[in-house]
Amino acid sequence: MGDGIDWNVAGPDVFRLDELGRVTLAAQHDSRTVVTDDTAGMFAAVPGDVLIAGPDAHLAPTHYRDWLQKAH
Repeated sequence: MGDGIDWNVAGPDVFRLDELGRVTLAAQHDSRTVVTDDTAGMFAAVPGDVLIAGPDAHLAPTHYRDWLQKAH
């Protein structure tokens, strides 16, 4: 992708940010706890529960949990 073009790439999964943190920590055998503040909202500024790729995104077929497992 070193062609000077900006790419918007996403995977097929949609996670809440807190869930993504929990999945990532579990894959790394990290016992830290993710605490959700339901009053803060996404980044305390973005409306809604999840961030999703825009209509111009290139969707990769790789699932995040599969990628994490192969990365370790």
